Amino acid sequence: MAAAAPPFPASAAAALLLLPLLLCLSGGCNAQTPVFACDASNATLAAYGFCNRSATAAARAADLVSRLTLAEKVGFLVDKQAALPRLGIPAYEWWSEALHGVSYVGPGTRFSPLVPGATSFPQPILTAASFNATLFRAIGEVVSNEARAMHNVGLAGLTFWSPNINIFRDPRWGRGQETPGEDPLLTSKYAVGYVTGLQDAGSGAGDSLKVAACCKHYTAYDVDNWKGVERYTFNAVVSQQDLDDTFQPPFKSCVVDGNVASVMCSYNQVNGTPTCADKDLLSGVIRGDWKLNGYISSDCDSVDVLYNNQHYTKTPEDAAAISIKAGLDLNCGNFLAQHTVAAVQAGKLSESDVDRAITNNFITLMRLGFFDGDPRELPFGSLGPSDVCTSSNQELAREAARQGIVLLKNNGALPLSTKSIKSMAVIGPNANASFTMIGNYEGTPCKYTTPLQGLGANVATVYQPGCTNVGCSGNSLQLDAATKAAASADVTVLIVGADQSIERESLDRTSLLLPGQQPQLVSAVANASSGPCILVIMSGGPFDISFAKSSDKIAAILWVGYPGEAGGAAIADVLFGYHNPSNRCRCRGTPSRSPRSR
Repeated sequence: MAAAAPPFPASAAAALLLLPLLLCLSGGCNAQTPVFACDASNATLAAYGFCNRSATAAARAADLVSRLTLAEKVGFLVDKQAALPRLGIPAYEWWSEALHGVSYVGPGTRFSPLVPGATSFPQPILTAASFNATLFRAIGEVVSNEARAMHNVGLAGLTFWSPNINIFRDPRWGRGQETPGEDPLLTSKYAVGYVTGLQDAGSGAGDSLKVAACCKHYTAYDVDNWKGVERYTFNAVVSQQDLDDTFQPPFKSCVVDGNVASVMCSYNQVNGTPTCADKDLLSGVIRGDWKLNGYISSDCDSVDVLYNNQHYTKTPEDAAAISIKAGLDLNCGNFLAQHTVAAVQAGKLSESDVDRAITNNFITLMRLGFFDGDPRELPFGSLGPSDVCTSSNQELAREAARQGIVLLKNNGALPLSTKSIKSMAVIGPNANASFTMIGNYEGTPCKYTTPLQGLGANVATVYQPGCTNVGCSGNSLQLDAATKAAASADVTVLIVGADQSIERESLDRTSLLLPGQQPQLVSAVANASSGPCILVIMSGGPFDISFAKSSDKIAAILWVGYPGEAGGAAIADVLFGYHNPSNRCRCRGTPSRSPRSR
């Protein structure tokens, strides 16, 4: 059994983040008012049926739709919902993100001195390697608590476009880090667990939502920008069997078992039809076969893309009409606000189609309590800044990273002993990583514990980056200093891999080899090490490290994904035996000599 890990001291970064919070709690700054409709202090609004909390969400939504003009209706088809003062409805931004913690990506959420950061969990590709459905849900619960806390002080919305449950089929895909991996079954279980954790409003809450999750990107999407092939024009040619066996199961589970409030259609085409204009996929499958209780959103801005990039329709009005009639309810972007009225006037689209779309959007907001008055007087109204970045939340982030870390090789070197190590060389471009650890779709973390800090809390360390950047190209290689450090230490921990300059949204990898001169760095340091050399790979996608696997100079290998804010502490916990690592990879090992064609 693994021993108990030592507590890790708060870093200077944590102190800097806590200072503004303490100032705010002592009266140094004022909370902002959350956005909501049906203000109880406005007697006029009480007469409106959509403000009647005793009525069903469907009846309330129908009442609201009946009061709107066509011009007003189209304003509710887009993510940046304009205010409607005559009905007491404030502006609302639908686009917020919570891939692995509350994120500042998306205009619906922001941090401030009142809430300077939120708990940053590992990227899903690492969390999924735990194979722990209880953990998936627990993370969702923490993220939704922090999201609601931020909403109550006017810093966040209630609709979060997460998780990403695309199948990570090609290991070079830059967004694979955002997903649970290549297996449809595990991805399905992750989707259900995380979505349930985000949305569950508790026993007796009926159809209410804590926050509204969104499973994306529907469907058969796993290319961003690869040798001139872009997601905006990519046509995924997929057999019905492959669609049913591989790409659809996570989305089906998300809707049927997770009861997700939203599904987002993707940029790409599937067999020649843009997903956001495919009536069979949207109305037929999502809403018809799977019975979605919620809304369907476009990616940003998929409707514009199908017209301007894919040239799928002759006019923008045709694009607006075909997407809404296909089953789209909400457009991330402004395309539908610009062209829907003209589409109706031209007879390409009926006003009843618009009514159907905004009704689905309104019902979702009803279930969230947006039309129930001040959220601070409703369930979850007691949540506030003190519920963000709690010690238990941060400990869960550390535990999630520990459970996901994968042991790829161990020739008896692990676990390391603090008693026998007088000096440790910590080497590599990711050895002192902070921002790299949280991946993309990130928020400001509560604090960072870098690998160097985590290891240094256990033994004396000597640090050398080995390369001045993760790309490790040109003159950035610093072999002399790195090999000298390895030669003089009892043990060497070499931390390499990738960051967002290597793999991310809009940037697919073209190679499965470690970036730049990292292989030379690994080999040179391993050969120079006077003691065991432990190789740690920090990345979203896999690398071909067969040279390291077969090397007698490398005693152990770990893959740590992008491990989140507590990644350094988790890495130390595993290396020193405070936690036993798993051996469950989320991606197959694909030799670089035979890359998969697209």
